[in-house]
Amino acid sequence: MVTFANIPETSKKRVVIIGVGFAGLAMAKKIDQKIYQVILLDKNNYHQFQPLFYQVATAGLEPSSISFPLRKIFQKKRDIHIRVCEVEEIIKDENHLLTDIGRINYDYLVVATGADTNFYGNEQIKKNALSMKSVSEALYVRNEVLNNFENALTSQDEQHKKDLLSIVVVGGGPTGVEVSGTLADMRKTVLPKDYPELDFKLMNITLVESGGELLGSMSKTSSNYAKQYLNDLGVKVLVNTRVTSYDGNTVTFLDGKTIQAKTLIWAAGIKASVIKGLPPDSIHKSGRILVDGFNKVNGTENIYSLGDVCIMFDDPKFTNGHPQVAQPAMQQGVLLADNLKRLSMKIYPKSFEYKDLGSMATVGRNLAVVEVGKIKFHGLFAWLMWMMVHLMSIVGVKNRLFVFINWVWNYVSYDQSLRLIIKPKRKEE
Repeated sequence: MVTFANIPETSKKRVVIIGVGFAGLAMAKKIDQKIYQVILLDKNNYHQFQPLFYQVATAGLEPSSISFPLRKIFQKKRDIHIRVCEVEEIIKDENHLLTDIGRINYDYLVVATGADTNFYGNEQIKKNALSMKSVSEALYVRNEVLNNFENALTSQDEQHKKDLLSIVVVGGGPTGVEVSGTLADMRKTVLPKDYPELDFKLMNITLVESGGELLGSMSKTSSNYAKQYLNDLGVKVLVNTRVTSYDGNTVTFLDGKTIQAKTLIWAAGIKASVIKGLPPDSIHKSGRILVDGFNKVNGTENIYSLGDVCIMFDDPKFTNGHPQVAQPAMQQGVLLADNLKRLSMKIYPKSFEYKDLGSMATVGRNLAVVEVGKIKFHGLFAWLMWMMVHLMSIVGVKNRLFVFINWVWNYVSYDQSLRLIIKPKRKEE
């Protein structure tokens, strides 16, 4: 028996957007509701600001500071309907979705499901490593790291204590660099005050990158500055080094060398979250969805894809897909909303052209690298610029205020105040 998701019927065309990350949110806010009814589907009832997951993981921000309720965002929009659900399959020929709350029909479908952590098929690493692709995962990292410090207090074995304190971060992109630098700052200024009984000289922080440079999407100059800053903070940086296994205590590399650490944070790659039901020919060997210059999925007439999940081969500048960061996703979302309006007016749509607004990464207190076109900044000015851009990108005035207050307090006091181990209590059987 087919059940429906109890969505109001309307004479308007219906646009269903799966995923309310940067791409889905940008499109939903821009779409013309005089023409279209919009259905937003997501596993969560909130939008999450992914670039600051690492600050939740390192106790710099509370999860609520970088999360914003979807219903709050759209409470003044009368023809946007939100459903929290899992999409199970696209029935392309019948223009509907199968979800865990029932069937949902569409006139236009937008797949903006984002990406998940890529462990490259290594089940052992997947089982034992920590990842940060959601607010809940970032909170779990915070719990595990702090819990290891607590356990180190009671350990009487020096090697075991060192293993509990030591952290390996895999992946030399912005996330890996940022979390490594923040942990090193904490080791220097915060943790010795919280745990005066522990010798934090035993705490080794190692950043591992399989390629030859950190921040591979940025210039060699920025990469070198990032590596220098990390070295100055006491982070051991290993490049051209591949992790092959991790059993929860021993990190093993391709050359057979090992490192002992109770915490391994995996920031080495992402993979597209593709939904069952798309044409086989529309899936690239990388796992991302093939789209044309208008973000329409290959082999379909009314299905589009945005952001991390798609790859646009019509753009000769980005034959492997646009960077899997916020700006391309947001720009695609805004343009697709405009193009759907054009289609309703029988005007030819515009082809997508990515406008690169620059790249940036923070390394630690007063330390960052920023690139805008050919202009490059590093150090304090870059750090201030990074803070301003991220602060203004967060959804909600209240959230921006909370983040700003936290950052100012952390800067003045050298002390984050959010080092709480919060674990859900299981109901008794």
